[in-house]
Amino acid sequence: MKAIWRDAVLAESDQTIQVEGNHYFPPNSLKQVHFCPSDKHTTCPWKGIASYYHVQVGDELNQDAAWYYPEPKEAAQRIKNYVAFWRGVTVTD
Repeated sequence: MKAIWRDAVLAESDQTIQVEGNHYFPPNSLKQVHFCPSDKHTTCPWKGIASYYHVQVGDELNQDAAWYYPEPKEAAQRIKNYVAFWRGVTVTD
């Protein structure tokens, strides 16, 4: 699987975990140059508190376009620190 935005590959892995229609990418599959931390947090009733990354390609910034669970609840432990995407990021195989 690949996560792509503005023709840049943000992450690539054949070991994603699919949850609720989203592919979660292992942390080591991210191209770190495209990610910067965000202060945004949201809460999922069964996964826990999500943290976010902004995605940057060149001069373009896609705010809060990636999320992950650094300390997920027990039911979501398998996606701990794995990253999923939205806001125009295409995930394809």
